[in-house]
Amino acid sequence: MLDAGRLGDWLLQKYPQSHGVRTDRALYDYVQALKQEYLRSADALSKVAFDNKLHVVQNALGTHTTISRVQGNKLKAKREIRIASLFKETPAPFLSMIAVQELAHLRERNHDKAFYQLYTHMEPQYHQLEFEVRVYLTHLDAKGKKLWAPAECAAPEASKPSTAL
Repeated sequence: MLDAGRLGDWLLQKYPQSHGVRTDRALYDYVQALKQEYLRSADALSKVAFDNKLHVVQNALGTHTTISRVQGNKLKAKREIRIASLFKETPAPFLSMIAVQELAHLRERNHDKAFYQLYTHMEPQYHQLEFEVRVYLTHLDAKGKKLWAPAECAAPEASKPSTAL
């Protein structure tokens, strides 16, 4: 499919449009909605943002960090999630996949059996979506052309998008 130039067409046929989450605030609200649905008792998030340098610098699509600060005689921890800005212009299921993965790290730090059980509970189509994101990244490397233009909706989605295919 790559040699024939049909990867992009296949992805566009499967996912005809991108999501409406464009700003860091909208992303924060989107991730908070997912967190409220699946991880109510997990640590609070202090920041969720798109990161322009993430994919290039750390060779990652998303990161989760804990930043400890001294306040008096106590340590105060803040949790942050950063998602590669590449996901600003992708279909909603792709954004859901990376957001859910970073949220799963709030409860499970390592990629072990418990992590993947939590992840697949939160995103049942995880394995298929990860494959399709890798296909899209392969398309970007080969063609260098983004497939989805920014969505033309004024109000970003605030709840978990449907991933039913």
